Amino acid sequence: MAGFGSLLTSRFLPSSISLMHRNPLDPRQEDPINNLRCSLEAMPAGRKYVFTATTRAEILSELYGAFWGNYSHLFLPNSNSSLPLHATLSDVQARLKFCGAGEPEPVVPGMSCGHIFKKGESCFRCKDCALDDSCVLCARCFHASSHADHNVSFFIAQQSGGSCDCGDVEAWRQPIDCPYHPPAPGAQEKLQAAVKQAIYSTPRVIPRSIPALDVPSVEDYPYRVTVPHELRDFMSRSIGFALDYILDTLDYSPEETHAPKTEADLRTQGTADPIVKDMYCLIIWNDDKHAFEEVTNLIVDLTGLPRDEAYEMTVRIDEIGREVIDMGSNAPHLIEMAKSISQVDLGVTVRRAYDTFREHVVGVMIEWLLDLTRCRVGTDAILLREIIAEQLLSPRTRETFTYGQHLGPLTVVADAVHPSRLTWLFLFHTKLWKRPRLSLKEIYVSVLNLSHEHKLAVASHFAYVYHRVIDAYLLVDREAETSIKYFALQLFTVPSVALHIVKHHNVVARLLNIIVAFFTNQIQDKRILMNPKWTADLDVEASPFRSKRFMPVFSDLRYLCHNEPVQQLIAHNDVFIKMFSSTCQLFMCVNPNKRAATSHVEYETDAWISVFNVTLSLSRVIKVYGEAFSRATVAELVAAIDTVIHNILSVCTLTNDRLDRSKFTAIAFHDVEFGDTPYHIVHFDVLEGWVSFHHSLHWLLAELLKHVDLLGEDALRLVGVRSLRELLLQKASERAILTMVDFPLRVLAMIAQIRTGLWVRNGFAIRGQLLHYRDFMLRELCYDQDLFILQVALTILDPNLVIVSILDRFQLLHYFSGATIHPVYEGAQLMSMVEEVLYVLITILSEKANPCKLPLPVAVRREIIHALAVGPCTFTDLVKRVAERMVDDICFERVLKEVADFKSPDGIADSGLYELKDEAFDDVNPFFYHYTRNKREEVEVILRNRLKKKGMANPVIVPRPLDIKDGPFTVLIHAFESETLLQVIFYAIHNIVEMTKASGAAPSSSEAILDQALHLTMLALVERPEVFSSLVFSKNFEQKSLLQVLCDLEHQKAYTAYKDRTIWVLDQLQLHIPDEVAKYRQVIPAADGGADAENERKRAAKARQEAIMRQMKAQQASFAINFEDVEDEDDEDISEAAEQPQSYGTCIVCQEDLNSAKAFGILGLLQPSRLVRRHPDGQHLYFYEALQTTPSLDRSVQRSDTTFPPQDADTKDAKSRHSLNFEGFPAASTRFGAYASICNHMMHLDCFQSYSGSVRSRHRSQPTRNHPENIPRKEYICPLCKSLGNVIMPMALPVTASLSEVPFSDWVRASGISILKSKPDPLLDSLQFRNGTGEFVFWTAQDPGYPPYSRTHDRWENVELHRMVDTVMVITKTISQQTRHLRERLEPQDGERGAGMYLPEELVGYTIASLEIAQRGTGSTGSTVADSLTDAQIRCIGGLLRCMGKLSALQFKGRADEGRDAVRQAIIKRLLPEWSRSSLTPFSSPLLLRDPFTLLVETAAVAPDMLRHVLVLTYYACLARTVIGLVYFCSKTRNLNASVGTYTSHEDIFGDVRIFFMSVARHSPVFEHSATLAFQTFGESRLEKLLYTFTLPFLRRAAILCRAVLPSAFPSSTFEGEDPSEYRRLLSMLGIPPLSDLPNQDTLQNCLSGWCAHYGHSQVASQFNFGVTLEYPAIYRIAQLPLILDNLFGDHEKAMTCPRCKTVPFDAAICLICGTPVCMQSHCCCDLDAKRGECNMHTRECGGAVGLYFLVKRCSILFLYAGNGAFVSPPYLDIHGEVDVSMRRGRRQYLHHTRWEDIRKTWITHGIPTLVARKLESTVDNGGWEAL
Repeated sequence: MAGFGSLLTSRFLPSSISLMHRNPLDPRQEDPINNLRCSLEAMPAGRKYVFTATTRAEILSELYGAFWGNYSHLFLPNSNSSLPLHATLSDVQARLKFCGAGEPEPVVPGMSCGHIFKKGESCFRCKDCALDDSCVLCARCFHASSHADHNVSFFIAQQSGGSCDCGDVEAWRQPIDCPYHPPAPGAQEKLQAAVKQAIYSTPRVIPRSIPALDVPSVEDYPYRVTVPHELRDFMSRSIGFALDYILDTLDYSPEETHAPKTEADLRTQGTADPIVKDMYCLIIWNDDKHAFEEVTNLIVDLTGLPRDEAYEMTVRIDEIGREVIDMGSNAPHLIEMAKSISQVDLGVTVRRAYDTFREHVVGVMIEWLLDLTRCRVGTDAILLREIIAEQLLSPRTRETFTYGQHLGPLTVVADAVHPSRLTWLFLFHTKLWKRPRLSLKEIYVSVLNLSHEHKLAVASHFAYVYHRVIDAYLLVDREAETSIKYFALQLFTVPSVALHIVKHHNVVARLLNIIVAFFTNQIQDKRILMNPKWTADLDVEASPFRSKRFMPVFSDLRYLCHNEPVQQLIAHNDVFIKMFSSTCQLFMCVNPNKRAATSHVEYETDAWISVFNVTLSLSRVIKVYGEAFSRATVAELVAAIDTVIHNILSVCTLTNDRLDRSKFTAIAFHDVEFGDTPYHIVHFDVLEGWVSFHHSLHWLLAELLKHVDLLGEDALRLVGVRSLRELLLQKASERAILTMVDFPLRVLAMIAQIRTGLWVRNGFAIRGQLLHYRDFMLRELCYDQDLFILQVALTILDPNLVIVSILDRFQLLHYFSGATIHPVYEGAQLMSMVEEVLYVLITILSEKANPCKLPLPVAVRREIIHALAVGPCTFTDLVKRVAERMVDDICFERVLKEVADFKSPDGIADSGLYELKDEAFDDVNPFFYHYTRNKREEVEVILRNRLKKKGMANPVIVPRPLDIKDGPFTVLIHAFESETLLQVIFYAIHNIVEMTKASGAAPSSSEAILDQALHLTMLALVERPEVFSSLVFSKNFEQKSLLQVLCDLEHQKAYTAYKDRTIWVLDQLQLHIPDEVAKYRQVIPAADGGADAENERKRAAKARQEAIMRQMKAQQASFAINFEDVEDEDDEDISEAAEQPQSYGTCIVCQEDLNSAKAFGILGLLQPSRLVRRHPDGQHLYFYEALQTTPSLDRSVQRSDTTFPPQDADTKDAKSRHSLNFEGFPAASTRFGAYASICNHMMHLDCFQSYSGSVRSRHRSQPTRNHPENIPRKEYICPLCKSLGNVIMPMALPVTASLSEVPFSDWVRASGISILKSKPDPLLDSLQFRNGTGEFVFWTAQDPGYPPYSRTHDRWENVELHRMVDTVMVITKTISQQTRHLRERLEPQDGERGAGMYLPEELVGYTIASLEIAQRGTGSTGSTVADSLTDAQIRCIGGLLRCMGKLSALQFKGRADEGRDAVRQAIIKRLLPEWSRSSLTPFSSPLLLRDPFTLLVETAAVAPDMLRHVLVLTYYACLARTVIGLVYFCSKTRNLNASVGTYTSHEDIFGDVRIFFMSVARHSPVFEHSATLAFQTFGESRLEKLLYTFTLPFLRRAAILCRAVLPSAFPSSTFEGEDPSEYRRLLSMLGIPPLSDLPNQDTLQNCLSGWCAHYGHSQVASQFNFGVTLEYPAIYRIAQLPLILDNLFGDHEKAMTCPRCKTVPFDAAICLICGTPVCMQSHCCCDLDAKRGECNMHTRECGGAVGLYFLVKRCSILFLYAGNGAFVSPPYLDIHGEVDVSMRRGRRQYLHHTRWEDIRKTWITHGIPTLVARKLESTVDNGGWEAL
């Protein structure tokens, strides 16, 4: 044992004092508890009843002081041993790591984990390991234990309070081997022995709670410390005092939140205030009905407080559960305010300020007690919990206050002897509010986890007052979700605890009493009567049935009874079944229905929904009760069956008053004749009488009779009977059993009539009941039970009698005696009823699951096979087709894997599918009783096709034999010997044949009826071939035998579909009665050799076909000859036709041709963008990324693992479990621009104008709708593809110019000469920027010199082009004005020429850059990036360039070439260094400070013919510029790890990199020094690789531009042999000499030298960043999410902290662009003025106009665009390949690569605006995006 000696050093104790040996009798010592009492008494008045944070700190200080007296040093490591103000002890201990606090607890065998889940924490459930659904694991224990291939689900704790069950031996079916919580040796065996003993022990006569003295302290805990006796006393007394103070205060608190009606009511309230001061508080209580805004507005209106203060109050109401919103002595005013609040159904109380203050103190005390459960005394982490447990289990002492008006509440537990404090707390739980409630539950759970004895003790106290807890829950509690009732789940699911409270506290009986009293409305003063009258009536319209809260009461009962020891009790003690069947009696025949025959029911009530909810909840308990009897002896089971039958008969025969006499009459019998035999059966007309769906006692009987192993002949001999038949006929007469069976039979007849349409006038209610009753998931609880009762009847009674009863109830006795006309059922209805009755007969004669008592895995296998036989389906669809009990069983998924193959989802909209394995089809039965008729027919087709594929020409699906080996149901097959069944089969076939003959057409349902009749015949021949064969020919009806009918059927043309089956039947009969079959069976001889005749017919058909083909050929030939003359005439018109204008398709509005006759344009969208990224400097991660970039960005990046679910996902994702990092891209390193796109649909300009008008009128007509487009932003939706647009762009004209063929050096020389010869152009000079960059003012977005088309007079076609350019300029101007702060270019002021975005760079260049970025990492061998451009992208670039050309032309109106030559010369001057040297020229700024690609765009717009030469110049400018950027980049990235790996050298492209770098750098000493350092630090190969990586994007963009402008001039190069790198291919395609060839290029050398000198001598070269920032060259990725979704919910508070409010968001959203977590729809981070949440706020800082978020808890993707948004399916799929939005199903989810890639693609292709618009367009919502 670790003692305290090690701790008592000078660090804790002053050497002069020994606190271990203080004199307890020293009068100078004050009692800390008295001090605490005095200060708390004085506090309310002293603080003027105002409770603040300081008051809380003071109370905590007082509590801790009283708690540890002079021993604070034993709880804190500091020598001063005092707690910081406002801090709690556990936080301080954890922060200072005091004796292991804040660390995982050390391993102690036998100690359970007990980790209490915080709100929002993840917990795991393993179905294979857990005993039931309530057993969960924390993340730490789950990942430490092995659950490979188990059925694991994961949940997020919605509130604190649950705990991890790891280490609790009772919670698991099998050991989970968690290394942190091993079991104590022998613990399991010890517990089992105790339980066994307890089952057979005698219960106490009077229930008694286990007192504190009977609970031993935790054994074998190795970290105990020796605590001074005095300290132990302080701790016990202070905790006891706190608990008593809480209870004394709550004595006066109200249970319900009702405002006092009058001032007198207020003044007479019970109070603890000694001076009864008239100062009152108005308190608002939390609920789930009201929104934040609603409550905030209410507080502002009532109190006049500022909005932000009111808002904070609302937040506190939500978090804490209540808040004082006003205080004062003006009682009438407060009562008036309270009434206003009550009117909106918000909980409100007005109490004395003194009592309210004390309630605040109670809140702090509960918080303090919770804190103590998390604290330790030295190394002992459980001592404090033991003391709290001891004090909770001790009786209450009333010593805290001796005054006050005690008004009545003390009678609450008058029936308890010395109730413990815990008992009182359970009772007072409803008086508390949200936070203290949750805290108390945590305290209780922490006590439970101490030991098994503590569990039993707490459970005994809870069970003692359980009925009162249920009262409060059902009738009083306003906040059900925090009710203490749910604490039952922690106790009732533990087998030994359940046994204890059932045996010693009679909880099952009390629960049944509660159910009876509640549903019969035996409630007085909000209390359910504990000894109710069991004869009281049910009223399904009364409030108990409508209450939604009763379900958990049934769940409690089910949980209790499900425990193995309780199952033993139920089986062995008849008192349980007697009481339960009396309870079931209450719900017998509840809510009966009567057919509305003539007129529709007046009022359709929905009470049936509540009734179904109740009876289905009850039937789940019935299942559990029934299962218990598998543990019974034969005698016990027989006694139980006897009890239930007695109860059924006393209800059904009206012996007791359970049934309503006005609806149910006494059972009458009548005599009927069928097949010449008289039968005495029950008389009842379902069309006239009252019939209920609910027969709970029959369901209970069915469950008992399913134990066929205990009801076989051998077993029954033990109780002196030979068979079940004899047993039951001893207990009840044949008439009694007919009576008993008749009630389920009535339901079956009624549902047949409902399905047939005979009850339509009863409205939807009857249809709804039928759907519930036969629902796949619920039918096992009711419908299947009723069918089973009929099967039982067949084994007990004469089968003829049962079949006749069935026919009588269905009113079909006459039909099956030959009468095909019915007095009530008309034509189709009659046939439908026949089909229904045959369905029932087939089911009860062939269904064997219950008669054989199939083991559950076998039953599950059968269900799955039949569910999947119809076709592959998703797991969710499969689950809907199978009973819920089977789905919940642990074997379900294992069996599913055995019989089906999983097809994982591939596409973005796919789900995983399960497909039945081929061999499993052998077990499919088309007449499976859960199939509808349509399903049966589908399955038959599938099975027949399968048999045909296997080579069977005429397949017949032969039914399988029942094969019941033993038990009472072995006699079931004797029903096939009954003559009534034979008669049914005979008339089923005969009537159809006769009716078809008579009317010439087959009656409705005839196919199904013949199918069923033949199936019954086949069943009979499989089961009882000899007897049935002799009956078939010997028994005649209508002067015919069934044999004759079958022989006639065999060769009738009308029934060929049944021929194969008829042949099979006759062949089988032939084996047993050969002579009779030969007598009637016709043998039709095959005509003339049969096979030869068939071949002859085929030959004739072929000859006819060939003759037709020859005739057609001849007609075609003659047509061609006649047509030749016409063609000749056409040739003459060709010259005229050539003048027809070229068509570009049709206008999508008017559908007319688009040609030059009428102006048209392409619909496009310009959007602001922050997609393009700059390379972040100084970050090693990005440096490595640049070094490791693939050499060819136009080849697809292959993923190694695309299987789903991913292999070894847990291992791969272990890193993100321990250190979560979303690896987003920093938002600060992005570059702003405008991106243009088109949807490729075209319109006439006039049509566009009228379409825009229609959009505006739609907005006017739907003013409240959130429209997909925004009119002020000039947006519209393309009417065809629903893409968003805001401009109409001109169509690019085909470029007539061809590339200049002059060699490069000659061209440079010639250009220089022509410039020298040309005259000065003052107009051009005035149109260039004054800062010497060489840019043109007319290409800026806000240029005041731009003339709008309305003010310009021009030729028609020019005006139309100008109109389109105008739409582009309006949008770019708006974007430019709003984004000045995002652009780094030096720009003139607004209003000056050249203001705004520079369009060649920030629109055209940016669009091409974005296209290139989107193509990275895609492509295939043999193609370049230019080949992957779509037609729309090429048109878009062309359209933009045409707009650029037009903007230029508008400035040079009078010139013939529209100024092209002048602009061309200005571009050449900018590029050739000799024109830049003088500071007076417009080119004084160094060329290397401009993006060379912009110059290429300018050239493409005005002088495409010189593209190739400008391309060479701009490429080399790009190389030099990249060198500058790299030197800066390297100077920022120091201390790089040396071993990065070797890279392939690109010497063939770059030559000597060092020489090139130094020659660029040599003109500036600062720059040169940095370049030298870069080579020393990183080495040549790395810098070469970086130069390659950073200049490749320029070549890719140039290729895109050149291909768009002159497609034919830049074809893709072809290479023999191995595919060279992309760089090589692009240089070759664009005709650029590589850098390695520079020594041979004098002209280029001169240019480079000039540019570098100009740059080197400028100011910029010596600046900090050298004036150049590089773009990010790698493939763009979005933020990284973990492979497994639940790894987002681990202990990731650091990674998931919102940077704005510095808290962990409850509902987090992760920005997928930059990886920042933000608060989703929370109130801490929202812009109240703009009504924007943090997602929208963050979008403005990060993505600009677009946002892309992963919503963590909702498991969904959120796209935002300009204030609108759309939710999209997440990239995660569960183990079954299905989307699980909001994690409702709770299965673990894995990242699906294709879906993830699709989200990235939407973002990188700028598809978010259109996606959002399409989503909004498809949903017409009136509330708008905010309403979501």
